[in-house]
Amino acid sequence: MKLPLIKHISNFVSENDEDFIIETLEVLEHITEYSGIKDDEIDVLGELISNLYGALEVQKEIKAGRSQKEALNAFMKRVQGSIDN
Repeated sequence: MKLPLIKHISNFVSENDEDFIIETLEVLEHITEYSGIKDDEIDVLGELISNLYGALEVQKEIKAGRSQKEALNAFMKRVQGSIDN
């Protein structure tokens, strides 16, 4: 996951609508089901999907009243915590 990319996507959601991201996720997840896709392509899609979901999580925190910086930091702490466990 790339925090700058998650921040960039979060800004897009703030300026537009999270439905764009949700629909994009649906398309990317559908692509991963294609049998002819290569492993390295799956890796790239997985990274994109992770960043998009991360941005949606950050947006939820922002809507709940946190600043973007606080939401990004909290999200990354949760990610790091789940990796450490």
